[in-house]
Amino acid sequence: MPVQDNFHTDARVRLFHGNLIWPLQLEPLARDGTQGRHWENFESKSASHPWSRIDDEFTQDPALFKERHYREFVSFLPYVQRFLYGEGRSGRTSPDDPPGNSPMHVFRRKGIARLRLTLRPGQVPIELQIVHLDLYFFQDLDLVQLNLEVCGHDLPLDTVRDLLFRFGRAYPSGWDEGGEGLHNVHLAEWLGPGGEVIAQSDAQHREKYLGYVCQHRSPCISEHWACLLRPLVLAHSDEPGDMRFRLIEYHRMPVMAFLAVDQPRALSSEDWVRIGLATVLHPDEALPVNEPTVVEFEKRFCLDRFWTNTEKGPNTRFICTGNSLTVVGDATAPFFTDPERGVLAQFRHQYFLIFLIAHLHRASLLVFSEVLVDAVNDLDIRNEASVRGFKRRIRSNFETFLRFTHRYWFHELSERPHVQATFRLCSNLLRNDEIYVEVRDEIREMSHYLDSDSQRRQSSTVVRLTVITILGLIATVTTGYFGMNIIAFGEATLHERLLHGLVATSLFVALVLFAVARSKRLSDFLEALSDEKLSFTEKFRAFWAVLAGKKRKT
Repeated sequence: MPVQDNFHTDARVRLFHGNLIWPLQLEPLARDGTQGRHWENFESKSASHPWSRIDDEFTQDPALFKERHYREFVSFLPYVQRFLYGEGRSGRTSPDDPPGNSPMHVFRRKGIARLRLTLRPGQVPIELQIVHLDLYFFQDLDLVQLNLEVCGHDLPLDTVRDLLFRFGRAYPSGWDEGGEGLHNVHLAEWLGPGGEVIAQSDAQHREKYLGYVCQHRSPCISEHWACLLRPLVLAHSDEPGDMRFRLIEYHRMPVMAFLAVDQPRALSSEDWVRIGLATVLHPDEALPVNEPTVVEFEKRFCLDRFWTNTEKGPNTRFICTGNSLTVVGDATAPFFTDPERGVLAQFRHQYFLIFLIAHLHRASLLVFSEVLVDAVNDLDIRNEASVRGFKRRIRSNFETFLRFTHRYWFHELSERPHVQATFRLCSNLLRNDEIYVEVRDEIREMSHYLDSDSQRRQSSTVVRLTVITILGLIATVTTGYFGMNIIAFGEATLHERLLHGLVATSLFVALVLFAVARSKRLSDFLEALSDEKLSFTEKFRAFWAVLAGKKRKT
């Protein structure tokens, strides 16, 4: 697509909504085989942290159930509804089969009212209102997703693009000559209801990040994110806490953005590219016009079902790059900014959920792959305890993957064309299907290896038992023969009978232990004995190999 050379615009964003959806891997609560549920542990300590569990709108007073909630519910297919909201309720529900709840458990944090951002040194700070601050836990998955929703009014478009590029970074990617963090906001501050500062970023503390990576071989997150997530703490941090997490992907968090501008048709081609690729294109750099992402921008990333580029409209454009979903529309169109029935309501409900599910899929698959890699790294084939632990972890991962496939893995979420198209585009750009096939094949290969190893061990055990059985048959026939009272053991004294019993028991125990120790070579001898092509000398050599403890040459 043709682009212009200039990228500065005087356009303003009359209404801005943004969501950061940050998936994090949770460490298992117990490694001794006992079951532990993260959200139950998290809820049990609610008195010591500011997060509290919330129910969905369907369990509250019907008077509070809004039309936007209804529209959200009916947008999804029944099996997706059961995942998001649980099974249907009925007065005729059988007590033996009560309705199941949603496997998604949500906690909301109160006490943080606004977010103040100073994007660059010397700039005037901007304040955004905190709409929602939630943590999403999922049953059977060692995974949590942070959802931060903010909104602002009457912001310059250039400022919004700079915000989308800099905000939502877990740690600085580097520092300039003045010690300022690269690509992140200069200062981020969480503000309480009274305007007090609860926590702020510390990207300028270069030594903190360098020392942490040097010591732990793991990245350290900024203090304002660490404060937000507590009592969750970094896995390798020295900070106390039994619920620990680690980063799954790059430090750039997936982001959703809703932009209501006065005249979307007046935006240039370069404006559209910079808005859609705002998270990866530096606002101060020239547009890389020869990159495929720029050349094929509209073809690869734009969903223009509701974009007519006419005065009559509609003029709403959806731009999805996988890690970002941006909706741009006309601020003067009441339907676009309607929070109950319009595009804004859909953005905050239907499109938020499909973006959440797409990144849930990707994060879960990466966690499964990480568990496999960690299990292989911890395996020591010379240590029997390590081998047993490896098998338990692989089989547990396989079982969890099966539950994930049947409970969370969807290809179709909705019959509504644009909702489904947005989900498929996001999933395809995230390569979810490809990653699923890779992880499934890795888990399947590992499971097949464990099954073949178990069969090999069982076959070896059967061989040993067969050898012992043959020797036991000889002993049984022999003792049966002696049972004909050729030797009158019954007429001997008590001490003589006890002595004979002790000698016989010791002899048979020694023979059985010898048979177990030489079971593999005895098996080779029996095989040689049954081979009619071998001479008597070769068969005797096989027998001598058993006595001498040497492996028979073939």
